Amino acid sequence: MKVRVFIWCLILVYFVAFIGSIFTSGTVDSDWYLQNKPSFTPPNWLFGPVWTALYFLIVLSLYFSWTKAKKKEKKKVAWVFGINLVLNSLWSVLFFGLRNPVLSFIDIIAIWISIIMMIFVAGRIDKKAGWILVPYLIWVSFAAVLNFGFL
Repeated sequence: MKVRVFIWCLILVYFVAFIGSIFTSGTVDSDWYLQNKPSFTPPNWLFGPVWTALYFLIVLSLYFSWTKAKKKEKKKVAWVFGINLVLNSLWSVLFFGLRNPVLSFIDIIAIWISIIMMIFVAGRIDKKAGWILVPYLIWVSFAAVLNFGFL
């Protein structure tokens, strides 16, 4: 294991998680959220552990992709993961920070597309790096349905 690469992957991905948490924490108990959330929304306590696990899968996928990528492929890996992480952070700002379910829904569709791109790019380099992103795709698909419930 290339420890430095793994640590940088951890730092990068969990920094994005931290940014998102700044806009999320405190908002899930707000009147706006509680009055508008769909009835099938999971309990608030579930989101933290699920996202923590999903971010770790992203870390692993990024690590496996990066360490097995050829020099030319590293640029693609950086772009697809970078775009996804930016979009991921932006969603929390749009949904929880600005309370704008329309813009956040547009963003979550872009996130969904970026995950497909991540799976494709990572999977071509290392099959397991692509497959371990499938739970992320499934959860974001469900999150998109929840987001749509706010429209």
